[in-house]
Amino acid sequence: MGSCLSSEATAAGAAPAWRKRSRGGREGAAAGGAFSSGGKKVPGGGGEMTEDELARVAGRMCANGSSAAACLHTQQGRKGTNQDAMVVWESFNSSDTVFCGVFDGHGPYGHFVAKKVRDSLPVKLLTQWKTSANGGTSPHQNGSVSGSINSEEASSAVDDEWVESVDGDESEKLPEMFLPLKQSYFKAFRSMDKELKLHPTVDCFCSGSTAVTLVKQGWDLVIGNLGDSRAIMGTRDASNNLTAVQLTVDLKPNLPKEAARIHQCKGRVFALQDEPEVARVWLPNNDSPGLAMARAFGDFCLKDYGLISVPEISYRRLSENDEFIILATDGVWDVLSNKEAVDIVASAPSRATAARALVDCAVRSWRLKFPTSKSDDCAVVCLFLVQESKPEEMTQPSGLVLATNAAAEVGEDIADVKVNISREQKITEPMLEHSNTLRGLDEIVPVDEPAISKEPERCGSARSLADCISTNEEEEWSALEGVTRVNSLLNLPRILSGDKSSASWRKRR
Repeated sequence: MGSCLSSEATAAGAAPAWRKRSRGGREGAAAGGAFSSGGKKVPGGGGEMTEDELARVAGRMCANGSSAAACLHTQQGRKGTNQDAMVVWESFNSSDTVFCGVFDGHGPYGHFVAKKVRDSLPVKLLTQWKTSANGGTSPHQNGSVSGSINSEEASSAVDDEWVESVDGDESEKLPEMFLPLKQSYFKAFRSMDKELKLHPTVDCFCSGSTAVTLVKQGWDLVIGNLGDSRAIMGTRDASNNLTAVQLTVDLKPNLPKEAARIHQCKGRVFALQDEPEVARVWLPNNDSPGLAMARAFGDFCLKDYGLISVPEISYRRLSENDEFIILATDGVWDVLSNKEAVDIVASAPSRATAARALVDCAVRSWRLKFPTSKSDDCAVVCLFLVQESKPEEMTQPSGLVLATNAAAEVGEDIADVKVNISREQKITEPMLEHSNTLRGLDEIVPVDEPAISKEPERCGSARSLADCISTNEEEEWSALEGVTRVNSLLNLPRILSGDKSSASWRKRR
């Protein structure tokens, strides 16, 4: 519900030291030639690709859309720039493999961080995975400048300790592909975080991103999670009822294991009085930045104090009862339960509209549950595990089929058949014209496209009812503007006192 916070005075006092350290790292990277701007490839970067090259990759989607196996949709909230990103990459390393990811940025430059991770992380993972499969060792990225930042050794030591603790939990029943892929995950995430630290144009000192990703190869599913985005699965139980299974854990500071690590590194964890349900990470001697997650890319101001970029890796063997997987940012999970999300996707009119239906429901829930707060950005990826069946009766309009069959059975003449067909067409045409938007009573109408019929000559105004509703809605939200629920509360003003806020409210009235 929220991601980073500090007062203006605190941020102003700490900024010079932060910026000095951050600039030093970027200058060192530029001098070493390891990074360059303008979309050029990164020498030794472990498989960097330009935007043009990524756009030409077959089976890769990063915008609202769908394919036969997946659909994805994102919508901007009411806090400003959409800081969520998503990607689906089919035929990832092999024809039976798919990569999916959802990334939730936070902080002043969170949208840049999320998009950078979306474009670079899958390529790094693919490169590391291929290298592991070939038995080789990939070059250590940015090794020539590893000492240019003071926090490098400390953060690496913490990361190594947590990677080793995860490695100790191995099972003999895991498939052969899991261990190389898991090691590739750790290397790719570490390489991604180092690249962000030394990036010449994206300031990640107080900005970052979550990442929930999966790699599905045949019946094997491997999930890498960083932060508080979430993955769930819709599956059938023994009674053939559709149930929700949570595949990841929201890695927030209130988890005992995460809080213990942060405290061990001298960081602080506590919640604000006006948000008692949101635990945040703070610097030892500074009331900033107030990060609402325990693991993330970027946010290097906290990497010395318990914040890590080590993903939590899990494996699951899929079964015939598993139907689909949902990846979504916290803008969805803050207002919808796992079961509600599964039911919405399962009841969507088509697979192509499932992600959009879930986002639309989340937006509506924000308005109902938190009417005085600004809705968060939402991003959803739906991966379908069962091949979609296509009944024969859906290949042509049902009215034409029935008319043709009736003519053959009762032996009507050609003229009568034509009349019947034309009548059927007149009846079915309105439904066919709107088949892309009106698919049945169960479909959820998008929030930004209200389908409201206007009766003529009811009033003299030239404005439509939809325009009036839209205008009133905007005015209502402007007048009832409340607490902005964000992950990063850096440099944002606090809530005014009761007298000031009430006076401001009366002025708006």
